[in-house]
Amino acid sequence: MLILNDGMDQQIIPMLAYENGVAAMEWLCEVFGFTEKTKWLDESGKLTHGEIAMGNSIIMLATPTSDYQSPLRHRQHCEAAAKAYTVPYIINGVLVYVDDIESHFKNAQAKGATILSEIETGGPGARYRAEDLEGQRWMFMLKE
Repeated sequence: MLILNDGMDQQIIPMLAYENGVAAMEWLCEVFGFTEKTKWLDESGKLTHGEIAMGNSIIMLATPTSDYQSPLRHRQHCEAAAKAYTVPYIINGVLVYVDDIESHFKNAQAKGATILSEIETGGPGARYRAEDLEGQRWMFMLKE
């Protein structure tokens, strides 16, 4: 039986697909500071269900069919997708609040995240944008 979110109060749970879900989970934990909660693999080692957490929130991950293409791979051969991704903004991404935006930014940058914007201030608060190893986009914002 799958118990989602260990009874936490999170009402919306992002669900992201990755070509290599196992590598994505490891990368997201190492680079963006998530913690692995659940990892289910099929007999070939493909991620069928994974959960990573930050604080009291989780994100679910999986590798769907072999026909799935990550945003990064898709835009390599689709002109329209490549054009849409020329902006540094979040396209179907995830917003994550962090306690220390400076340290988070420096760690992500040092460990290979594609940085889409430096730390910005004003407006909704200190934040930066990054892309992960398969082209999913993330915004990290200072929790106030």
